[in-house]
Amino acid sequence: MSSEKFVIAPAVPGSLPVNGTEKKFPVRRIYCIGRNFVAHVEEMGGTAETRPPYIFQKPNDSLVPNGASIPYPTMTDDFHYELELVVALKSGGYNISEEDALSHIYGYGIGLDMSRRKVFGEGLDQRPSELLKSFDHSCPCGTLYPVEQVGHIKSGKIQLKVDGEIRQDSDLNLMVWPIPKIISIISKYYSLEAGDIILTGTPHGVGPVVPGNTIVGTIEGLSPLEIHITEPVA
Repeated sequence: MSSEKFVIAPAVPGSLPVNGTEKKFPVRRIYCIGRNFVAHVEEMGGTAETRPPYIFQKPNDSLVPNGASIPYPTMTDDFHYELELVVALKSGGYNISEEDALSHIYGYGIGLDMSRRKVFGEGLDQRPSELLKSFDHSCPCGTLYPVEQVGHIKSGKIQLKVDGEIRQDSDLNLMVWPIPKIISIISKYYSLEAGDIILTGTPHGVGPVVPGNTIVGTIEGLSPLEIHITEPVA
């Protein structure tokens, strides 16, 4: 797209690498699901009863590639990791049925929902997710694997280490809402489209990181995601 059509140069769209090809997956929107593992709900002070999923978004330009370094965010002293399975869509629409949901999936990957667990600022209402969840560098994501390579992922070990120490260790089959249900629910409120990705929720074991830490997330059948935490931006 020529920049001559705009008064300033347009931003470069976010994208993710795809296993087995030099072509990339263009990312349109980033949807996130909260409260999708019972043990994580309980560690955050909630109850294990089934509730509707908590849906929020991250900006497209919050994507961070595998192997990158990200600065400790501003306005917090409590910066947390949350390892999640990423679902990438090749098509979509409104009111997608659970039975049809898998047909819209392009592939799968690994992502981190990096979170400011608290935010400094006099008088700020922290209940909306933007300040806590939707900040710069808050969505590291790894390589996508097309369905043709890995099938549809329903179970498998999900594990996160900080400096080699295991912090999260669970299985994807413990999700409260399986992937077809997640897609169906989101599509009631938004028109899902090709290029959308969904972070499907984190297991228990979330916790803080500090500058100098290295995070490595793994999900069975996918390549690892590694991220380094650096000092805050001056």
